[in-house]
Parts: sequence; structure tokens; C-alpha cells
Amino acid sequence: MNQITARVSAVHKERYELLTGGGRLFGKLKTGVYHNGGEPYPTTGDFVTVLENPDGDSVIIKTHPRKSLFVRQDPDPGGYRNQAVAANFDAVFIMQSLNQDFNLRRLERYLALAWQSGGTPVVVLTKSDLAGDPAAHFSAAGSVAAGVDIVAVSAKTGEGLADLAEYLRPGATCVFLGSSGVGKSSLLNALIGEEVMEVKAIREDDAKGRHTTTHRQLVTLPGGACVIDTPGMRELGLFGADEGISEGFADVEELFGQCRFNDCRHRSEPGCAILAALADGSLPRGRWESYLAQKRETKFSDDKGGYLREKQKQHKKWEKEGRQKNKNEKKRGNKRYE
Repeated sequence: MNQITARVSAVHKERYELLTGGGRLFGKLKTGVYHNGGEPYPTTGDFVTVLENPDGDSVIIKTHPRKSLFVRQDPDPGGYRNQAVAANFDAVFIMQSLNQDFNLRRLERYLALAWQSGGTPVVVLTKSDLAGDPAAHFSAAGSVAAGVDIVAVSAKTGEGLADLAEYLRPGATCVFLGSSGVGKSSLLNALIGEEVMEVKAIREDDAKGRHTTTHRQLVTLPGGACVIDTPGMRELGLFGADEGISEGFADVEELFGQCRFNDCRHRSEPGCAILAALADGSLPRGRWESYLAQKRETKFSDDKGGYLREKQKQHKKWEKEGRQKNKNEKKRGNKRYE
């Protein structure tokens, strides 16, 4: 068998579709290396070393180091492992459609994971031809995506497609992220110039669609760029995303240094910059609550047992403080009647 380098273009359970200089082939993992040796399991976009077998499935023996990796928490109920979704991309197209699917809280979650991945996030607002007021959506997206390019596109009319060219240069790879029905497959078809991805209609009553892409797939565009299309993921579990959250919520964490006390908990302390910003509206309460929720979630997924122990410890502390407060109030009440 010849030893060659290939790139994973799709994963079909235990069988991998691979691209090589000579075309396409299929491969399976070398059991001793991956199941017992601890080699990172390949995902779409990975470069791998393969023992080429012209008469059947080739054998994958090594996963090359990654320059970027999109990871999410295991979507299975009760699962708290990381799941590799895509690797070795330059840009992350975070897609939100300009209809009822537009959701700032979901956009914040995608941004945190995109920053964590090592790729450059780009917010792509799809279906601009259907938007009654695209400027309002553009402004709303900008409020949670500071410093991130935002592009409005229409796969139907071609509007905005040219604005994506700088991210789709020859040799570059981008990954599409977005919930089902957001228009990922339609955009990919428009970029390719032909119908290569199946597109399903969305429901008119709630603008939601069924999953069109059923697995992660790497597609080469006519200009030489590659796109990794992913199944619609409405719920994204955060895993190991502390740095990404900090990047996505830089405006929030900047306020921490303005609090009067270094150990401010941002609950009732005097001189708290967070409470002041919430009071004057410069920090929307929904954004603050989204930040707290993401920090709790990633902490829980990173160390489920430690998170629960710390939470139990904090509750005991609050209960002790509450009992002491009641005891002190009772003593003050008794003294008034002496």
C-alpha cells in the first residue's frame, strides 16, 4: 500500500470519504491506532495519512495537526463529551435568515464557538430579498458582533455574494453554521452555480425547515475555495468555550475592570459597573443573562462534577448567611421588647 496524504470530505459513520490529488477514495480507521492509541478521530476538513488500497477501502493511520477546529458539546441527552464538527478552515460563516429565524441569543452562541475555533467569524444574513427591513436586522446583529464583518445575501437574486469573495479565495476553506432552514444549501448552490445540494422548502407559518444536509460535507467551489456544509444545528452545546465567550462578550467583560471592588459579584455591591450599565440600558439585560448562561454552561460541560460541587457549596454558604441574618434580626427584635 502507498502512503499518501488525503483530506476528509465527509464522514459516514465508520467510513470516511477522502480527497486526494488523484481523485476520491474511501477509507476506514486503523483500529489499533485510533481506538487504542489515542489518535484524534478525523472529522470533515481534516488532513490524514492514508495507506492507499486501490482494490477496496484504504486505511487511515494518522490525523494531522489542525489549524482550527469547531467543537460542540455532545448533543446526546446527558452527553458531556466534545464532538469535532469541522477542521482546518479559515472562516466561519455564521448564518441567520432575515425572517422569523433571526435570533440574537443563538447568534451569540455561534459567535462564542466561532471565536473559540480559531477561524474568523463572518455573520451572513441570508434571504435578504425576503426582509422587510434588512437595516434593522443588520444593526441588531452588529450589537452583538462587534468587530465582525456582517454581510446580507440572497441566494435567489445574487445580492451580496460578491462580498463573500475575499473569504472564498483559492485554497481557502470556510464552514457554514446555522440552524435548519437558514439557507445554507441554497447559498452553496448559488456559489457553485448549479444545484448540487438538495433544498427543501421551509414552513410558511414559522419559517422553520427540516434538515437538508444530513452530514458534514466538504465541497470544492469552481474558484478553488472549499466549503464545509453542516447539518442544521438549532441547539449548540458549549464545550471548552471560555476564550470564545470572552472574545464574543468583550464589551461585557470590559465592564468588570470598572467595578469598585475586585471581587464584585455583580449582584448588589455598591459601585458595580455591570449594575450601573443594566440600570442605564447601555448593557441590555438579555445580553448579560446570555453571558452568564454561556459561562455556566461551558463550566458545567468542562467539569460536570466540579461544577455541581461548587454550586452545592455556594448554596450552603447562602443558606448559612440566611440563617445568620434571621438570627440577627430575631435578636434585634427581642432587644426592642426588653
